[in-house]
Amino acid sequence: MARRKKEEVVNTNPLADNVHIQGAGTVKSENIVETLKSNYMPYAMSVILSRAIPEIDGFKPSHRKLLYTMYNMGLLQGKTIKSANIVGRTMQLNPHGDASIYETMIRLSRGNESLLYPYIESKGNFGKAYSRNMMYAASRYTEAKLAPISKELFEDINKDTVDFVDNYDNTMQEPTLLPVTFPSILANVTTGIAVGMASSIASFNLGELCETTIALIKNPDLDVSETLLAPDFVGGGYVIYDKAELDKIYRTGRGSVKVRAKYKYDKSYNCIDITEIPPTTTSEAIIDKVVELVKTNKVKELNDIRDETDLKGLRITLDLKRGVDADAFMTKLYKLTPLEDVFSCNFNVLIKGYPKVLGVTDILREWILFRLECIRRRTQFTLDKKAQRLHLLEGLEKILLDIDKAIKIIRETESESDVVPNLMIGFGIDKMQAEFVAEIKLRHLNREYILKRTKDIENLKKEIEELGSILQSKNKQKKIIIRELTEVAKKYSSERKSEILYEIEEYDASVAAEIPDYPVTLFITKEGYLNKIRTANLRMSGEQKVKEGDRVEKIFECSNRDEILAFTDKAQVYKAKVDDFADSKASQLGTFVASKLQMESNEKVVYICVIHEYKGYMIFAFENGKVAKVDISAYQTKTNRKKLINAYSAKSPLSCIEYIVEDTELVLCASNGRMLILNTGALTPKSTKDTIGVSVMTLKKNSRLESMHYYQEGEFEKAWRFRTKNLPAAGAVPGPADNTAQLSF
Repeated sequence: MARRKKEEVVNTNPLADNVHIQGAGTVKSENIVETLKSNYMPYAMSVILSRAIPEIDGFKPSHRKLLYTMYNMGLLQGKTIKSANIVGRTMQLNPHGDASIYETMIRLSRGNESLLYPYIESKGNFGKAYSRNMMYAASRYTEAKLAPISKELFEDINKDTVDFVDNYDNTMQEPTLLPVTFPSILANVTTGIAVGMASSIASFNLGELCETTIALIKNPDLDVSETLLAPDFVGGGYVIYDKAELDKIYRTGRGSVKVRAKYKYDKSYNCIDITEIPPTTTSEAIIDKVVELVKTNKVKELNDIRDETDLKGLRITLDLKRGVDADAFMTKLYKLTPLEDVFSCNFNVLIKGYPKVLGVTDILREWILFRLECIRRRTQFTLDKKAQRLHLLEGLEKILLDIDKAIKIIRETESESDVVPNLMIGFGIDKMQAEFVAEIKLRHLNREYILKRTKDIENLKKEIEELGSILQSKNKQKKIIIRELTEVAKKYSSERKSEILYEIEEYDASVAAEIPDYPVTLFITKEGYLNKIRTANLRMSGEQKVKEGDRVEKIFECSNRDEILAFTDKAQVYKAKVDDFADSKASQLGTFVASKLQMESNEKVVYICVIHEYKGYMIFAFENGKVAKVDISAYQTKTNRKKLINAYSAKSPLSCIEYIVEDTELVLCASNGRMLILNTGALTPKSTKDTIGVSVMTLKKNSRLESMHYYQEGEFEKAWRFRTKNLPAAGAVPGPADNTAQLSF
């Protein structure tokens, strides 16, 4: 390390000879490392301990000073007052300027929407956390008071639950911690950057948090992920569930949580309204990024983007071009913009003056220890007060034996200073008791008053005994914490704002190109071939070519964007886009579906349907006479999965399948010739794909349900014979006049 040479500085001012200061005019040589240690380290420690890192009560010193000032001002009740008054009073504890104090108040307020559980009720413009341009009004215009939940921050603060220290000028005292009755450290987002370290704590739903803490008190080895599902943010959105990453956060305190914006598609205006965004971004940042993507031609699906945020809340509107798939487009934007962002977790907390990075489980354990100490100190304080009261009342009880004697002693005592000693001698009481008796007013020296005062002695003894047992029992102290947590959850918990997304569709750049939308006609043969022909070219096509012995079984007129569901004899369904199949001609055989969808070698297609939108039902008829009605949405997936297992029940052989858009009448045909008209509206739709269904057709021995078809008016001469009010039913045998030459599916 380079050192500077000592240089003697000659004093050229003769007038300064008589005021020479020892060491003045010389340059000292010091090691720069030692200088940094002596000058920089105190600053670094001050920032870490007194500025940026929260403590176990969930607050930084600036938060605590502000909230305690508001508490002392009586703002838990009554009306709001001007923010400027609060800021001015807070400077008695926090002498760092009114601007920084007001900014702290802004962030703690409900109006700013920074906290999941705000501690300050606000009136006026407090800005918005989700917008960098919506600035808050000056403190002279806004008003504030403490929110109801703040009562839980100061419960029993005057009962020696926490330590107090002098403020910066030793004129008043302030608490070092707040005796919070719930784990506030994890209830709200807290971020801070210190020197050489930082803190970033996610927020969790209060109901889940209290439930988890209670469970952890009862079982110290609890896996908190069982009850604490995922972080919950004030801005809502979707939290993408990643069990491995969440377990890492719960265990180590480090990790990241992906949050997606929430949107709604307005079909009438062909636009997307984004109403909830991740907590780490702003509406302006999102708009700027989308505009940049449009300018660079990476996004071509938009006509316009605008910020329509108003008093009702956040709203970013995206006007789409004609024919754009809103869901697919949003999946693309999630990948390219801050509409999907990461909240980085670094659970750095001050524990007894030392910064520690702790997992959720360890933070809750530390909070429980902190709260146990608060309970112990509060109980000891209450016990001491009651013991003192009991001691005084026991002295008063002795006076009850001879009130006249007490009056005589006081009257005959010549000096005022001798009254207390004479009472002590006369009744055998100590100085404290004598002082208490001596201060009683003359009007109260009667038997009735003294009896009323001494009546509580037995109750006090019982209370003191109970308080003593609490001090001696950790289990009783834990029960008190559990009771308080239960009350907090009941009063202040709410539904989750951030919805948990367990399954997501990722943007795939390779398939990002827009699927062209044009009408096509699908020809499906009995052997499982599919031929797709543009409807516009169909007139010029000849007869559909098929293999020898094969025939066309189904013809669909649909869009190139529709989806195909292919059910197989292995109770599986394969999904594909119509666009996945190449356009063909009538003179060609088409594509073999089993090969295209990569089915198993021994797997055969038993039914194919085309889905335009996931509305309607799948009807499964089984040989045992049961019929299952499954909502088609059960086959809808947010990922590009091509194969779904357990597509229908395999417990009984399948007779036939049909996709219906809405309820209709079907004719069930049994092998013994009986037929039954079934209105599908009589069946309750299920969301479970492999439901076994309900009994619909009663079958005789060796009979089976073998087919079904749509009922056509006039099919039966007496249709009432084939209908029934109750299911299951046997149906009826068609007569000679009935037209039963219907094709089964």
